[in-house]
Amino acid sequence: MVPLSFAGEEMALVQGRALYWPREQALLVADLHLEKASWFAAHGQMLPPYDSRETLERVALAIRETGARRVYTLGDNFHDDHGAARLEPHAAGMLAALTRATDWVWITGNHDERLGTGVGGTVVDELAVAGMILRHIARPGETRAELSGHFHPKLRVTVKGRHLARPCAIIGRSSGGAERMILPAFGTLTGGMDAAAAEIRAALQPARAIDAVLPAGRKLAQFPLWRAAA
Repeated sequence: MVPLSFAGEEMALVQGRALYWPREQALLVADLHLEKASWFAAHGQMLPPYDSRETLERVALAIRETGARRVYTLGDNFHDDHGAARLEPHAAGMLAALTRATDWVWITGNHDERLGTGVGGTVVDELAVAGMILRHIARPGETRAELSGHFHPKLRVTVKGRHLARPCAIIGRSSGGAERMILPAFGTLTGGMDAAAAEIRAALQPARAIDAVLPAGRKLAQFPLWRAAA
């Protein structure tokens, strides 16, 4: 885990993709996209059908690492509204065990707006926790502390002639002091959007600064992405 201060709270990045909030004993993950492979298979593109197992194993490992008692998922939990019905028995058993062992809250996203109640835990559109707004897509104009997902941000850099792309979190800071964070995608079969993309910048306005953050060994690396004009 790599320590991270956000909105007056001490938190930590876990596996470089999840966020742990010690005061709430909560693990936050975004964009699991469970059953993405089976969705593609149904549309003629065959992919290894183990993405849900691998993603849920990652979640279980993060829970063990942090000791989290709560899990908040920040939308696009399944790749489509019918993904839960396609879970094979092993993955379904893993998910059932996880939702029984924790206070699990699903926040819905644009891929799973009609997520049913048969997946365990609690299903909500968005949530306020200790003054922090948890939702799937960052809302332009939001002046409160906010945690979201949706964009699958990746930092793209060139090091010694090599082009590298790494999942990262994006933090926007407003002139009024509010901080808002977009988490990277947690799921196995999730691509990524350039962290410096205009869509991400627009979602975090109004802001005076937008940075990418990601683990570098045991430390937090920060990369400036955008600054408001003076």
